[in-house]
Amino acid sequence: MATAFDAYDLGGTKLSNRIAMSPMTRNRAFGPGLSPTELNAEYYAQRAGAGLIITEGTQPAEGGQGYLNTPGLHSDEQIAGWRTVTDAVHANGGVIFAQLMHTGRIGHPSMLPGELGPVAPSAVPAAGQVFTHDGLQDLVTPKELTEAEIAEVIAGFAAAARNAIAAGFDGVEIHGANGYLVHQFLSTNANRRTDGWGGDIEGRTRFATEVATAVAEAVGANRVGIRLSPGNTYNDIAEESVEELYTALLARLAPLNLAYLHIAESAGRELTTKLRAQWPGTFVLNPGTYPNPTGPDALALIEDGTADLVSYGVLFLANPDLPARLRAGGPFNTPDMAKAYGGDHTGYIDYPPLGA
Repeated sequence: MATAFDAYDLGGTKLSNRIAMSPMTRNRAFGPGLSPTELNAEYYAQRAGAGLIITEGTQPAEGGQGYLNTPGLHSDEQIAGWRTVTDAVHANGGVIFAQLMHTGRIGHPSMLPGELGPVAPSAVPAAGQVFTHDGLQDLVTPKELTEAEIAEVIAGFAAAARNAIAAGFDGVEIHGANGYLVHQFLSTNANRRTDGWGGDIEGRTRFATEVATAVAEAVGANRVGIRLSPGNTYNDIAEESVEELYTALLARLAPLNLAYLHIAESAGRELTTKLRAQWPGTFVLNPGTYPNPTGPDALALIEDGTADLVSYGVLFLANPDLPARLRAGGPFNTPDMAKAYGGDHTGYIDYPPLGA
């Protein structure tokens, strides 16, 4: 029987355990051109005991940014900044994938250079607000992407993946969850297209499939994961026929032989189990435990075969040595969520390790 503390072979990359650090936005890319700094390098290096680190959402192109001070992977400055991070993680024995996140209609023109603004499958605004340099502002009506622009966005994902490898990452994760651009194409309220990129399930799964295909061709499928959140309504997303939609999507993704599928569980364990049975490769699960953070009991999901790896989010914020604490049964530091997004080193790299 496998346990969370056993090593794992992830497409040829050796993981020291089966505990993953889930991607979490921290809004601290304070280097030149939204690049990471030594502060970010220390944060990730502290957490190198994870079998797999997945970074915060990182925009693949300038127009993909939806939040303040989030890093990119589309410039030489950003590649250099991320190299500082990956070197620090590797020096501590860790493995790190970059999450590529294009936020689509979630964002605001005031955060983007020049004439750039939020884009989406259709010109349908999401309900809600986003924090900008001028405080909270309503989300705007996005520009509907043309077919030529869709091709450019897909190429941007592939280029960012190549940049990630140049920066020393072990791989990349495509963010197809939580109401951002890939998820917007899957939805039925953000995607109202009637061409080959929308309408029926085949059309709505096309963008995710082509992004994954392009990224896999760019850096190798064994270096590419994808994160999905079936049934998640975050960022004003609606999906119809969730099980049919995601089983169809997995059928299109499976032949690519990606490194892993990462499910952020939103629609219940029954669907998770069905997707697990369908997926032929590594299955990473971020269990649905809301409103509580994922706890030590989730380790049993590896032992009973529900998942190959389990990803932890909130607990990793305050417990840089989380795998050691899980093995010891605790205790666990409590995160200060008021300092989770933006700010200085406090609430970021100053949580004490076990025994300190």
